[in-house]
Amino acid sequence: KSLTTLWSCYIIHKHRYMSLPDSIDKNRNFTEQNTGAAGIPLPPPVRSVMPVVPAHLSPVQTWVETLEKTDSEPLGLAQLHPDVFAVPPRLDILYDVERWQRNYKRISHASTKVRSEVRGGGRKPWRQKGSGRARHGSGVSHGPRGPTSYYYMLPMKVRVQGLKVALSSKMAQDYLHIVDSLNIPTPDSQYLLDLIRHRHWGESVLIVDV
Repeated sequence: KSLTTLWSCYIIHKHRYMSLPDSIDKNRNFTEQNTGAAGIPLPPPVRSVMPVVPAHLSPVQTWVETLEKTDSEPLGLAQLHPDVFAVPPRLDILYDVERWQRNYKRISHASTKVRSEVRGGGRKPWRQKGSGRARHGSGVSHGPRGPTSYYYMLPMKVRVQGLKVALSSKMAQDYLHIVDSLNIPTPDSQYLLDLIRHRHWGESVLIVDV
């Protein structure tokens, strides 16, 4: 998918957030559920949900919303890492990643026939030059010989940086929203359409569970 043109609103289901006073417990986070359904302790997480923020940076704060009600107040504040959601804009990297996404799976099947593949042919109908007419012969010279693959791979650092730039741009434009869960009160898809229209989230919405 394109990083910029295919979606105007980005919704993230984030498991860990910090709440406002008198709303929910400040110590609530995703790792507090350390026991299973049968009371058996679960193993510790492999890595922290929130990496350490450098001392010279500060976390990016945004509201945590819910999909369960159309008219609802924010549940709290989410702290996002500035290395992902506060990256300076780099349109050149964003353009390179978008072009790579459009082309690395592209295969062109354009193909022309050479002299040996053309039905009939043989002798030229008239000489190449001097008659005043267009040159004619059998087949096409130097034409495309498909299928042609346009596959190439950008370095991992460039692809990751492009995603960071896209997420930071959406955050700066207020097109990125954090929700506490993806639970909705009804399986009817019209509910989501009405909610998106009520909250003015744009014409296209991409929902991601992270």
